[in-house]
Amino acid sequence: MQSLSHWINNQAYQADETCLDDLNPADGTLLARVPVAGLGTVNQAVAAAVQAQKAWAAQPVHKRAQIMFNFRGLISAHHDELVELISLDNGKTLADAKGELQRGLEVVEYACGAPELLKGEHSRRVSGDIDSWSEFHSLGVVLGITPFNFPAMVPLWMIPMALICGNAFVLKPSEKVPMVANRLAELLAEAGLPAGVFSVVHGNRNTAELLIDHLDIQAVSFVGSTAAAKAIYQRAAAGGKRVQALGGAKNHAVIMPDADLDNAASTLIGAAYGGSGQRCMAISVAVCVEDGTADRLIQHLLPRLDELKVAGSQQQEADMGPLIDEMAVQRVGRALDEAHGQGAALIRDGRQSPLLPERGCFVGPSLVDHVQPRMSCYQQEIFGPVLSVVRVNSLDEALTLANQHEYGNGACIFTESGAAASEFTSQMQAGMVGVNVPLPVPMAFHSFGGWKQSLFGDLLVYGPDGVRFYTKRKTITQRWLKSTGHSTAFGQL
Repeated sequence: MQSLSHWINNQAYQADETCLDDLNPADGTLLARVPVAGLGTVNQAVAAAVQAQKAWAAQPVHKRAQIMFNFRGLISAHHDELVELISLDNGKTLADAKGELQRGLEVVEYACGAPELLKGEHSRRVSGDIDSWSEFHSLGVVLGITPFNFPAMVPLWMIPMALICGNAFVLKPSEKVPMVANRLAELLAEAGLPAGVFSVVHGNRNTAELLIDHLDIQAVSFVGSTAAAKAIYQRAAAGGKRVQALGGAKNHAVIMPDADLDNAASTLIGAAYGGSGQRCMAISVAVCVEDGTADRLIQHLLPRLDELKVAGSQQQEADMGPLIDEMAVQRVGRALDEAHGQGAALIRDGRQSPLLPERGCFVGPSLVDHVQPRMSCYQQEIFGPVLSVVRVNSLDEALTLANQHEYGNGACIFTESGAAASEFTSQMQAGMVGVNVPLPVPMAFHSFGGWKQSLFGDLLVYGPDGVRFYTKRKTITQRWLKSTGHSTAFGQL
């Protein structure tokens, strides 16, 4: 067990503060004591950021990019250490932790291209002798509030893009997975990032609100539940801050009668149960067109479900680790009980999975059939290893069903029909759409974000929208008069 510190001015910062317990979700043991920052610590971090930011923004962009190159190299050099830390603190399997770190690293690599991303635009002779051009300027000090389910990837969605654009960054990680943030801070310092440019402030909701309300915070990036995203968006926007707040999801996979069901079932296992379903891009609803499709899909899923090994996250053979805490276990249990009480069929109840570990926050994979849109297990984001099967009669009915849901994060279709795929991709009201790809998460050179209640704010994270979010544009229009040969008090022009 260790006592964590905040990270300010490239060093550990301690204050006399209340602490929270960071528990290992696999066995309930105490991993760390996490400080809860009050106003004094918040002011210290933001003041350090304000002091450092102008000099950081004044650095030539290629020098900022060099620090990102160094950071990328250090992440790669400490890959195994970071993977184990992610797995230990969050509970996800080592394989999932490796995938998480890789996706975060891709954003660091994208940020290394800052000289190209930030070079602006130029128009010569827009009128007569007038030239016009635009420049990207940093915002100042920006804040990131990140969730428990991706303790490395989501911070790495934000940190490289914010820093490369010349901002100082304050990170408030989830108090449930605090340890990775401190290690990333140490690696940034080792990479050459100047003191004060990056800070980690630990704490709870009150800490987050103190940071959001701080007058020197210019923008807020958030990933978490829809309720929290909406509240943070409203609070920060009311204070005149720029906000991107990513919320919840209920991602649909439409299974057409002509789909390769062996492929669909194999990929749905990972999409629905990977990370124990604790992903905003997890597929939680399989919408089967025609009853026969649903029956065949379930028959393909069942043997694969029975092969999944639920175990401690750092066991090499584990396919699924624990949920983050006991509250998550209870939430999944309530969802399954309500589904059964409302008339759905529990094909597999993850609470009754054989060989579940005796200790820890474990629930096995659950499969629920004959789910109706009115049921709470369909309406709500369960955020656990539960796949609901809904039966419809046509692609049009499937699209109507999915588009009526309040969330619009991601969706996919499994089909061999180009016409069906084209109809789906054009009509599906979601920010990320896949065809025979269950998790259509964009690469780092695109941008990530959903529609409807899955995103509050106009700009997505990382990629081109990341540059737009973390900069403000200045357009300059300039004219120089030609010499007329007239004399002035200053001589010949």
